[in-house]
Amino acid sequence: MATYTEITTLPEWENVLQKSKEKPVLLFKHSTTCPVSAAAYREFTSFKSDVDAYLVKVIESRPVSNEIESNLGVQHQSPQIFIVSNEEPIWHASHWNITETKIGQALRSI
Repeated sequence: MATYTEITTLPEWENVLQKSKEKPVLLFKHSTTCPVSAAAYREFTSFKSDVDAYLVKVIESRPVSNEIESNLGVQHQSPQIFIVSNEEPIWHASHWNITETKIGQALRSI
């Protein structure tokens, strides 16, 4: 299982956004009540990489989820995954498009 850090507060999100200026980060927005999100979560946690990975539970941490939508300029979906670099989403996917293979392809292309 890949390791990740859960983001639960706006200052934690701001810190991750700032880290993206130094190197790309992987961000997964997860709904703990959605079966599609559960499947995407399994794909996300199966992926192994040196990239720093973060998770936001969209129901439990709604203000963080909303701020991500605002900062990245990508309409909220759940589940949703991003590669963020220099505070910009350079790749994102949602729902059944979140697979271990696609995450790997996206990271190799940056």
